Amino acid sequence: MSEQTPKLPPFRQYADALRDDIGREALKAGDKIPSENQLAERFNTTRATIRKAIALLRSEGLVVSHQGKGAFVRPRPQVRMLGAGANYRARRATGMSNFNAEAAAQGQRAVQHIRDVSEVPAPPEIAELLGVERDTPVVVRRRLFTVDEEPMQFVDGYYSTQLANGTAIAVPRRIRGGVHAVIEDPDGPIKRRVARFVEDLDIRMPSPTEADDLRIPPGVPVARVLRTAYDTDGQPLEVLDSLIPCDRHIFRYVIEVPVSA
Repeated sequence: MSEQTPKLPPFRQYADALRDDIGREALKAGDKIPSENQLAERFNTTRATIRKAIALLRSEGLVVSHQGKGAFVRPRPQVRMLGAGANYRARRATGMSNFNAEAAAQGQRAVQHIRDVSEVPAPPEIAELLGVERDTPVVVRRRLFTVDEEPMQFVDGYYSTQLANGTAIAVPRRIRGGVHAVIEDPDGPIKRRVARFVEDLDIRMPSPTEADDLRIPPGVPVARVLRTAYDTDGQPLEVLDSLIPCDRHIFRYVIEVPVSA
């Protein structure tokens, strides 16, 4: 005799129904969730059970509550990041940094806020990716990316002092076209071309400070992305250490498979 699937607790069933409403946009971003009384009547249950269902959706980052106003479907501004070489070159051709160009192509306004530019000892992971000894001085550019005034990610860019010193990379201000415009400028001091990226992703829950600074609701994880850029000789140019709330980005990777000989 086959085993029966255990029945979910009532509040989980009601949360599933509301989650489905949100997923198929019967309840859209910014919409007010029906009142506890309305939902209790809909599901023929108690207000206490409805409160547990709403609390579950809140912990998942789907719903936000405002004192005296009720619960609302949480708006989720998203930037679709396409990992493909042709896309990178197309975005670079706009004269904007890659992230800003990607957001602009989707009708959004991205701003990069400089938090700090300084020399620091290379952390172990960064040193390994940049090909330098641990604690070797490197230049770091710490930034906060926002889209339509919503914090989207922290990005720390690391560069060898040999590459960065004496260029705009080591200066604490924004760079027109981004750091890669400096690296690839044929009339500039570096004159190297970006040829390849390698990304390492780690998904985890944010620390309390990270959740506060990036306005991350309970239950939403973050992606830590280490992205290393290499030149045509296979030498590392840059390591970006990004902390990205997972409810605000869609990553799409296009992987070209060589045709066998």
